[in-house]
Amino acid sequence: MRLEKKVAIITGGGGGIGRATAIRFAKEGARVLVADIGEEAGIKTVQLIKEGGGEAEFVRVNMTKPEDVEHMVQKAVDTFGKLDILINNAGVKSEEKKIPDVSLEEWQEVFDINTTGVFLGMKYVIPKMESGGSIVNTASIAGIKGQKLVAAYSASKSSVIALTKTAATEFGKKNIRVNAIAPGIIDTDMVADWKKTNKWPVLSTANALNRIGKPEEIANTILFLASDESSFITGETIVIDGGTLNL
Repeated sequence: MRLEKKVAIITGGGGGIGRATAIRFAKEGARVLVADIGEEAGIKTVQLIKEGGGEAEFVRVNMTKPEDVEHMVQKAVDTFGKLDILINNAGVKSEEKKIPDVSLEEWQEVFDINTTGVFLGMKYVIPKMESGGSIVNTASIAGIKGQKLVAAYSASKSSVIALTKTAATEFGKKNIRVNAIAPGIIDTDMVADWKKTNKWPVLSTANALNRIGKPEEIANTILFLASDESSFITGETIVIDGGTLNL
């Protein structure tokens, strides 16, 4: 097993990429703390893991609140005895608007969850990684190329990439690796509204592979980055977009 005896926190673990990653990690031997603001969804992920013979617990967390994040980290240590892996996956999308129409409140809300949440996760997890560890932050291809009508989302995910590089340089000597993933369009709840529009046939095929990605495909890359197989990789952003950026 690739994560045997490892302890992992997965934020946004109640669905989509987070749930797929939590289930995959458990199958690879990790003990998983599923963290999500949605209690019902998070508990469902834990149930699925336990039904598959894995070990997991749930904690409700609002990633914008320092006290919640600190509690999440301490629960992982108290429950499982240590902490090896953080998957900083919780995030939200922007409502589609041009920049002059975006309110400061809307801008701040997206940054609070997508960027500050990642910062807080690392802030409280890193001191607990006494024997080193691996952190994977979820960015987006929108954070690499920019995407019209979602300025806050694009900027927040670009900030995640910068935070990832900074943390990697700060803590490499402590054997803590920090990487990011940049998914393209993935079949999660985040694209549910797009599926109802007439632009979905274009969006769903706008890459070299002519299809959208599956959460399980993203989980495969996260597993690689979290495992010792990627032991000489840090500060990188791995694009998982079916070739979107190559078009």
